[in-house]
Amino acid sequence: MRGKDVRLSGVSITYPNGFTAVQPTDLHIGAGEFFSILGPSGCGKTTILRAVSGFIEPSRGQVLIGGEDMAGSGPNARPTALIFQNLALFPLMPVWENVAFGLEARGVSRRARRDRAQELLELVALGDQAEKKPGELSGGQRQRVAIARALAVEPAVLLLDEPLSALDLKLRQHMRAELRAIQRKTGVTFIYITHDQGEALTMSDRIAVMNAGVIEQVGTGDEVYSDPATAFAASFVGETNHFEGRIESAAPGLATIATAHGRFRARNPRALAAGAAAMLFVRPEALRLGAAENRLAGRLARRDLEGPFLNLFFRAGGQEVALHMTNDGRASGVTAGEDTELGFDADQAVVLPAGELAHTGAEMAAQ
Repeated sequence: MRGKDVRLSGVSITYPNGFTAVQPTDLHIGAGEFFSILGPSGCGKTTILRAVSGFIEPSRGQVLIGGEDMAGSGPNARPTALIFQNLALFPLMPVWENVAFGLEARGVSRRARRDRAQELLELVALGDQAEKKPGELSGGQRQRVAIARALAVEPAVLLLDEPLSALDLKLRQHMRAELRAIQRKTGVTFIYITHDQGEALTMSDRIAVMNAGVIEQVGTGDEVYSDPATAFAASFVGETNHFEGRIESAAPGLATIATAHGRFRARNPRALAAGAAAMLFVRPEALRLGAAENRLAGRLARRDLEGPFLNLFFRAGGQEVALHMTNDGRASGVTAGEDTELGFDADQAVVLPAGELAHTGAEMAAQ
């Protein structure tokens, strides 16, 4: 199996009711790449997946796979396979027949189907489970059967729509490694849809961060996490502290932002000029106890211990500020209710144009 590249050229998708689910989008996914589209529910990521698979035709623009325009080609005519959250395995068929189902539809002989199914079950470490029914397998094993079934038709592009969301946390973490290993073995292009930043950061060669029908940033996990392009990307991918204000002065690569908490210096990748409305973002692990180039006064409100890690939450001018650190004793002198000096370096923070922030889990639950 070999992967093919996927290119979206000016693709937009508007439904008959007038709602535009995907704004005009240009995107290139390399052959053999594990590419994730990350975003909240309703942002348009599944709509893009359905356009690549042929279940939706773009309102405008082109979908090209391996350089070939897919216009007018239905799902069965495309070199793609799609795995949904609902795996849709046939409960009365043994595992090997589930895997070989797509080959039967193509007229492949029973003996050849059986041999190919066994090869793929070996690939996903289920070679000894061929005669079992899906109901006799664990959730992770059923997930691997669905992957083997999708690979049986030898797709160049495998499309995965939140396939791990029904699994418990420990099994999801295990399956991340399994999926990545399978992708590397086969060389198939994986396009993975998720709202889980941990999945995207762990598995992907590159990630697209999507919000309200727009891809706001494309980059490696390190790039998206450490150098977010927008306020939404900064607040959606990983935890962060943010402070609103205006740029007071700017120098090459750096800027000073005036906020209600004081003046701070930070990286200025978007070259914001003096007077611009801006937000400063600093990750909890970039904050530290004690003085630094940037200083912030806080009062300890909560202390969460996670064994080797310690999460401290401070109140600073009515705003919660999180600090993450190793549990090495440095916080032993920090007492709840007492003022504490926090600090961070300019190269560990970034200023970006003021914009929409991602909703936190707590905010979503309250809505």
